[in-house]
Amino acid sequence: MRLTVQPKTGEAPLFSFAVVADTHVNERDGSSSSPCETNALANDRARHVFHDIAAMDPAPKFVFHLGDIVHPVPSVPTFGDAVARFKELSSPLRVPLHVLPGNHDVGDKKIDWMPADQICDSYLETYRKAFGRDYYSFDEGNLRFVAINSLLLNAGLEDERRQREWLEEQIGSAEGKRVFLFMHYPPYVHTPDERGSYDNIDEPARGWLLQQIRRPNVEAVFAGHVHNFWYDRVGSADFYMLPSTAFLRHDLTEFYRVAPAVEFGRGDAEKFGYFVVDVYPDGHVAYSVRTHGQQIKAGEAPPRPQPVHLAHPRMSTFDKVGVELRHPWAESQQITATGGVQEFGRKWARNDYPLLALWEMGARLSKIPDIDLADAAPRARMELMARLGQQFIVTSLGRLRTSLSREEAVRAGVAALEVNATLETFDRQREALRAWRATTGVQVFLSKIHTFDDSHFDGKHFNHFVKAGFTLADLNGARDVLREALKSGAIDGVTVRVEADEDLVVAGSRLATFAEETGSLVLASLKTSGANLATERADDREMVARTAQAMVLSKASERVRYVFDTFMDVDRGYFPRHAFIDRRFDPRPAARAFAIINTLLSSAGRLALKPVSGGVAFSANGRPFELLDGEAAEMHDRVRAAPTQVVVHDLVTGMRHHRDEGLAALARQSTLRQVLLLQMP
Repeated sequence: MRLTVQPKTGEAPLFSFAVVADTHVNERDGSSSSPCETNALANDRARHVFHDIAAMDPAPKFVFHLGDIVHPVPSVPTFGDAVARFKELSSPLRVPLHVLPGNHDVGDKKIDWMPADQICDSYLETYRKAFGRDYYSFDEGNLRFVAINSLLLNAGLEDERRQREWLEEQIGSAEGKRVFLFMHYPPYVHTPDERGSYDNIDEPARGWLLQQIRRPNVEAVFAGHVHNFWYDRVGSADFYMLPSTAFLRHDLTEFYRVAPAVEFGRGDAEKFGYFVVDVYPDGHVAYSVRTHGQQIKAGEAPPRPQPVHLAHPRMSTFDKVGVELRHPWAESQQITATGGVQEFGRKWARNDYPLLALWEMGARLSKIPDIDLADAAPRARMELMARLGQQFIVTSLGRLRTSLSREEAVRAGVAALEVNATLETFDRQREALRAWRATTGVQVFLSKIHTFDDSHFDGKHFNHFVKAGFTLADLNGARDVLREALKSGAIDGVTVRVEADEDLVVAGSRLATFAEETGSLVLASLKTSGANLATERADDREMVARTAQAMVLSKASERVRYVFDTFMDVDRGYFPRHAFIDRRFDPRPAARAFAIINTLLSSAGRLALKPVSGGVAFSANGRPFELLDGEAAEMHDRVRAAPTQVVVHDLVTGMRHHRDEGLAALARQSTLRQVLLLQMP
């Protein structure tokens, strides 16, 4: 389930299509020529994917496969059996399936150290007999879809020249058309000038291909092969590298700060998936669909499809709720040469999994430390994300030291600066902040640093930690100071910390009242940790409840923003706690809840919240909703009293039920805290 009508423009998509990569289908189910156990599950996982796409409503216009269709290479006798198996597995599709070759389908690229058979005319002929053309194009209205055989590049075969001339003509003759380009090998993974490796296209063909991609009518590029997600921009084209449905390229689990999960990372199924792309009259939106490694075995009936809520920043109107990126979110590092296909030196790669998780939530607001603005690499990613509607709050100790013009602030999506300072330091910097605010056009929020208060000492233990942000109790006593700071033009508002054990709905109401009475903006810093810095806070259900509450509160007042104080789990050091993604960058239930509410309520305007037993009620798009949080018995009574046609969204599990199904689900979870969104008829 996704929001297809653009909430800000009312634009509906022209059509959608799906993109699948690297299925690595074996000649038989349950076995593989690979020594890795994960590969033996590829067929059952591909079967799930094609059933999943076949169940889409509305159906996609077509499906693209980016290569490595099968696992056996053309030189082995089982290649034909694997091809037949793939065609059987993809048979549930009732729309055209367009395929292109990967290195397992026609042989590896031409380099002298490659440990496998390389592309040649006979392998090309074998592929063409099995699947048809290896490069081709077709038009849909004013869009041109172009599939190329990336293995031909630098191959020295006659077909390389033919494809080169053909591609230049296909893009050149598409005047007035938007071009979408599909390939197996990506031209690069990290930077356009990176060294050649098993993962990319070598020079000189890489430079030539990038020239074609940079032509102004190319809108998007989709590549496979790397079995991981990356996003970049080449010229004016969005450049997507897709995950596999079968296995992870597990050398890249080097990104983790914890051990990989299954088979040394190869079977980390939370990262398996495919894409669904909605094409609009102006632009497109590409959604990641995680399959979680789900399988359907031969002869099994596919399960009843459950809606997967697909969100994206381009389709969200939740501009006033977000997360703090305490951990690096655009980190590049050298990947260890562990052997296999990476033996000769380390390679650079950027971890885009935090970015993917933000996209999947539809998050549009992030708080970042000022180092991200000062460093070139994260700043470049900020500028990239700002094009998609992402906004950033930069937090600094005292006034910002990095120079920033008005134009640079807009380009990097900088919406606000949070200044952490004691009131004495703020008073000394007041004039400098006023001048900076006037120059940049960026809002400024004052976050009060508490040098000491009673929360540090519980009568037995002294908790040594920095505490920043006005408390709710501070606000009345600070009104005169804040009124003067607002009047002088030094700030636009204040940061108020809301502790994890404070009632968020009550706090949100008080913050909105304060903002209206004083004319101040408020940045609510939502704490996810408890009072004791040595105690872990790991209640995912509580995190789901506060996520849902913050989202609806953010649409109840134009003057209050809500930012959770961490995006990723803190699993070491002080204040350990769960958040939206774990240390393998995989989403937790709160991330899914964020996406669900995003898809259901992004089309709604301002919400008028009314307290009800166990939660709040509101109307959105003419339909009543209730957001409820409580024990299963209480929720059972609330659902039973609802109309028969009510839709029950379980925000913890992501399941959607009608009333009787919802009651049965609650009975099965009778001892657990429930967080439900009731959508009334």
